[in-house]
Amino acid sequence: MRKIIALLSLSLLFNCGNSNESLTVKGHIKGLKKGTIYLKKANDSTVVTLDSVTVHGEAPFELKSSIDEPQILFLYLDKNDAKENRISFFADQGATEIETTLKNFASDAKIKGSKQQDILNDYLSMTSKFNEKGLTLITEKFKALNINDTTLAKEKEDAFNNLERRKYLYTTNFALNNKNSEVAPYLALTELYDANIKLLDTINNALTKEVKSSLYGKNLQEFIDKIKTSEN
Repeated sequence: MRKIIALLSLSLLFNCGNSNESLTVKGHIKGLKKGTIYLKKANDSTVVTLDSVTVHGEAPFELKSSIDEPQILFLYLDKNDAKENRISFFADQGATEIETTLKNFASDAKIKGSKQQDILNDYLSMTSKFNEKGLTLITEKFKALNINDTTLAKEKEDAFNNLERRKYLYTTNFALNNKNSEVAPYLALTELYDANIKLLDTINNALTKEVKSSLYGKNLQEFIDKIKTSEN
């Protein structure tokens, strides 16, 4: 239920009017022969296109849109196949540069632009290490089960659960240490939505006045209010 409420809260972030301030997204995709690139945003339960361009070869692409304040947008690549190629990034007024490859469209992406994206990059750099270690522990657990070593499997499971707790704590501390950035309430909504309400309140109360009045700040407050109402 909390995840559903968090997703609904995030979807409301994008129902705002556009301003005359522009966003420019530039970049290129190594290895691309032909495809259509889309700049999109979430809107309620759908994703809407803000701009698109057809690219031939590895030529640089450029997309434009209006934007009111920092928010997560998506870069899609359509090659007329069934594979979904998507990159999410923290957009803000000004220019964002995205360099990636066709082979590993999302994982190879290098994104430069908003100060929020820089902060998010720092977070993702650390959590990717947690995720890699988690995948290793899951693999080792199933290998142990395959040879009927339940003791070893339990050790790997316990190690994985401990790793998840450490990642949770890291995310909480990261949000608190970046209370002056829209990244903090965004992480609370997307990574900590099932946290104890006291923890969410702690992050919410630590946010600066400016961040509290941002899209993500207001939606974190709404999310917390809904949780408190549903639990009473």
